[in-house]
Amino acid sequence: MKKSQKDVIKNKQEGNQSLMDRLMAGAASFPGALKKGQQVEGVISSLGKKMLLIDIGAKTEGVVTGDDIVEAYDVLEGLKVGDKISAFVKFPENDQGQIILSLKQAADENRWGRFKKLMDEEKEVDVVGLEVNKGGMVVKIGDIRGFVPTSQFGEKFLGNMDELLNKSFKVRVIEVDRDQNRLIFSEKLVSDSEALAKKGEALEMVTVEDKYDGTVSGIMPFGVFVTVNVPMKGKENGGAKVEGLIHISEISWEKVDDPNVLFKVGQEVKVQVIGIDKANGKLNLSIKQMTADPWSDIEKKYAVGTKHTGKVVRIAPYGIFVNFDKGIDGLIHISKKPAEKEFAMGDKVEVFVESIDVKNRRMSLGVVLTEVPVAYK
Repeated sequence: MKKSQKDVIKNKQEGNQSLMDRLMAGAASFPGALKKGQQVEGVISSLGKKMLLIDIGAKTEGVVTGDDIVEAYDVLEGLKVGDKISAFVKFPENDQGQIILSLKQAADENRWGRFKKLMDEEKEVDVVGLEVNKGGMVVKIGDIRGFVPTSQFGEKFLGNMDELLNKSFKVRVIEVDRDQNRLIFSEKLVSDSEALAKKGEALEMVTVEDKYDGTVSGIMPFGVFVTVNVPMKGKENGGAKVEGLIHISEISWEKVDDPNVLFKVGQEVKVQVIGIDKANGKLNLSIKQMTADPWSDIEKKYAVGTKHTGKVVRIAPYGIFVNFDKGIDGLIHISKKPAEKEFAMGDKVEVFVESIDVKNRRMSLGVVLTEVPVAYK
């Protein structure tokens, strides 16, 4: 059957379209179609110490060389010619017409994935101590830097972290956060692993009001971390290590502004258990509960109307705080301050008790006047 002119035109258009599709598909494999930062996949065609060639389907092979080879050592480990690999375009075409590829981003992804796997599998790795600071120790593993917080060192190294500087030691990965570039390790989970493994059993033996000798393992603005040894009857090695927190409000009956002033890592302290958090394997501890509450007999010792001599310990816009004993302060409200009287830190002042609020631990004071005010002379 003879084709109509309409059919001939249609077939010609379809042929042109098919040819165009083939040309576009071919062009997509050329360097000109590649963009900087684009991810590509290919097959390793040559692998050496100084150069890697990857067949990505373009008119020339992609090249990885120089520092990009060095930075990707862990990605290339175990790979061989013929293996598939992912890379990123560094330069679509250089002066020699080569496609320059980089494995850095792929290496970064591989490393973070590797650390995540090490954390999930609870495996140990070797790190080298680089620098000690207030919060702990900066370490490195290969070319990657991480951090071991002070609270994550075992009892052996508490207060003695300097011993690990420029030395290799074993840790476990406890936090991997690529977005925040955070890689956190624990030395304690390695050196104290046997004792920590007994922690759950040990917590069952702890009761509120128990007292222990402990070691300060970390200091934060909100409190002090202390590791205690809980005796285990019938067990070898005597006991298990359990960590607890002394909240800043439980350090002393007196106000504490900065725990760093009172404690240092490695310091031995006596503590009392005031709470048990079995879900998180932690203890709530206190130092102040081991001494009598100075407010327990406040209404007898500082009865309303009685006179006392104290020391000015704080001057605020709303009044003057006077201290009588540990944990016992009273306030001379600014409205009760004699007009002719000025106060300075450390001044001794004679006052009388106007009122006491035991529940809120507040004492209102008035100043004992030793001279007749000018207005009454």
